[in-house]
Amino acid sequence: MQAGVTLAAPSALTQERTSAGLSGRYTVTEGLAELLRGHGLRAVADANGGYAVEAAAAGADSSPATADAEAILPTVQVVSNLLGEITEGSGSYTPGAIATATRMVLTPRQTPQSISVITRQVMDDFNLTTIDQVMQHTPGISIVTYDSERTEYYARGFAIQNFQYDGIPMMRDSAYSAGNTLSDMAIYDRIEVLKGATGLLTGSGTPGATINLIRKKPTRDLSGHLQLGAGRWDTYRGEVDVGGPLNESGSIRARGVAAYEDRSSNLDRYSRQASVFYGILEADLTPNTLLTIGGDKQDNKPEASTWGGIPLLNSEGGFNAMPRSFNNGADWSHWDQYTRTGFATLDHVFANGWVAKLQYNHQVNGYDANLGAAAAGFPDPVDGSGVSMWVGQYIGRTTSDAFDGFVNGPFQLAGREHELVVGVSSARRRWRNNGWYNLPDYRFDVEDYYHWIGNVPRPQWGAVPDFTNDEVTRERGAYAAARWNLRDDLKLITGGRWSWYRNQVADLDESGVFVPYVGAVYDLDEHWSLYASYTSIFSPQSLQDERGRVLNPLEGNNYEIGAKAEFFDGRLNASAAIFRLEQDNFGIESGGLTPTGGVAYKAIQGVKTEGYEVEMSGRIAEGWQLQGGYSHHVSRQQGARVQTLTPANEFTLYASYQPGGRLKGLTVGGGARWQDETWGDIATPSGGMQRHTAKDYWVLDAMARYEFNERLSAALSVNNLLDKKYYTIFSWYSTYTWGTPRNVSLNVTYRF
Repeated sequence: MQAGVTLAAPSALTQERTSAGLSGRYTVTEGLAELLRGHGLRAVADANGGYAVEAAAAGADSSPATADAEAILPTVQVVSNLLGEITEGSGSYTPGAIATATRMVLTPRQTPQSISVITRQVMDDFNLTTIDQVMQHTPGISIVTYDSERTEYYARGFAIQNFQYDGIPMMRDSAYSAGNTLSDMAIYDRIEVLKGATGLLTGSGTPGATINLIRKKPTRDLSGHLQLGAGRWDTYRGEVDVGGPLNESGSIRARGVAAYEDRSSNLDRYSRQASVFYGILEADLTPNTLLTIGGDKQDNKPEASTWGGIPLLNSEGGFNAMPRSFNNGADWSHWDQYTRTGFATLDHVFANGWVAKLQYNHQVNGYDANLGAAAAGFPDPVDGSGVSMWVGQYIGRTTSDAFDGFVNGPFQLAGREHELVVGVSSARRRWRNNGWYNLPDYRFDVEDYYHWIGNVPRPQWGAVPDFTNDEVTRERGAYAAARWNLRDDLKLITGGRWSWYRNQVADLDESGVFVPYVGAVYDLDEHWSLYASYTSIFSPQSLQDERGRVLNPLEGNNYEIGAKAEFFDGRLNASAAIFRLEQDNFGIESGGLTPTGGVAYKAIQGVKTEGYEVEMSGRIAEGWQLQGGYSHHVSRQQGARVQTLTPANEFTLYASYQPGGRLKGLTVGGGARWQDETWGDIATPSGGMQRHTAKDYWVLDAMARYEFNERLSAALSVNNLLDKKYYTIFSWYSTYTWGTPRNVSLNVTYRF
């Protein structure tokens, strides 16, 4: 099940035989050989990629038909850094085991929360090179676009600010975006999205979801690929990925990834150059101890960045219909973003089945934003007057240091084996920012909005910033969870986290906050399970009201019940969930400004969100794979809808098919995304407010790949196949942003 292969074993051969199990890292063939060693048995590979157990010849060991098997199957690592199973090389749209929810390595069916995973195979099939593209494919996730460099992801109606990198939590500040939503996918094995509150491991956090990016790991054999791609709007991309052993025994392994992309877009004058580098080294210090060190860096350098979107209304109150190519940014406008990360982990497997893990992560997220955009006001449809520029410069970075350590293992109680995890974590984040906005002699008025081409003077900023920020946030926590084996068909998870949170600038000091976690899974039969879970919500906020005071921490409860199923030895997973969130101190826009000119918020009480989700991923038939889902949620406060900028209903479905036979080597696929209408209250030329609704829309995509041989392949991707014209709104700015028109890309990949 873990390796994703089938194994047929006649009961007469295996009766009363037991194995000590596996501990460490093996290829499929090595693992089977070790399991059968000393029993006079061997595993023989068949033509379909599976194995059959048979008696070994006299005098032969139990090694499988290694030569045949290696020709059929790639190397698969069964366990990797206690983060779950690697999806690279599995060829699957569904994961094996995951550890995002509880630090315990469990299958999706064993996890009492909704979780969506975009595997390496999905990313490769549909040419998903950015995290924005991954989120578009993820069931239950919607995207609100602020401008060319900023997007916000939403789950269950709430913005996702919780990011993890190999399970280590990092918080994102969307107002001063610094690389999180521009991440290149070249360095990641999979993206896990855990729905609902995740306070057990993250401590403070928002209740919508947590995004966990799992990095690629070194391979035991030399392997890699070279890839070149080109697409519409002069988009060019190159990628190289090489990994393998550094010594003869393979006890030291490394991997390096580099990618570079130069792209323009449907927006006039806009372009972006992005580069990413990644290196990782694994060393087996002992047969049971693994040391991992690595680092990555990414730079995103745009030109003619937009800031905000297109004004929704003209001066007459009608819809301000602009071309999809319209760019409100000045020629000199740019929002550079960069990340720098160093990490180290130490894993040890004890003889009694217990494991220990220590992990440290150092990350710098920085930005250099010199922005100017024609975004304010209401253009006169006759002469284009009535619009002014937003102009500002912001330079800063967040430096984060995070540590996490835990032990996990089995223990015996009342004649049954249970599982326990106990851990501690500590994080420190320092955000420093310089801001300039005061330009008394600058001309902000736009002479003719409808003939805007961005050729306006570059501002001359003062030597001293108009304001500065220097904030340090410290968070410590201790957590514990136990998985109780009450019966063969009933498992109960209980646990909690104690958190300490401090930010002196924001006047936040929360000590000893306890976040409980309870989950239960009941197996109805070999395929179906019912589950339920509960956790509370605790999230200190940096949102300010119109007097500059920070809102009280967000608090509440998260309930979820549902059913899960797995088929074909875990190659197909399905789930259905009903959830309810109760929240106090929920921040909504007040319509005013803070003393420093930012968006002001007010806290409301008694916000309730209810909804349901269904999802399926994996192999549904020979040659067929899919991932799709439907979600519904509504947030209300005293009966009135809140959080209406995200759709109440969403549907996502992507599938691929390999026909085989004479068409062996061909893969074709496609998908569809639909989201319900959204709305918000926007400013009008008369000085009042009115509701604006963005219509629901469908977007269709398609792909095809042909493998000329085991090394060389070419893939064609078409996004927005029918060239659907749609937009999303950001009501506080009273602006909208067009969705990306139809675009085509071609990639050629050589593997070795």
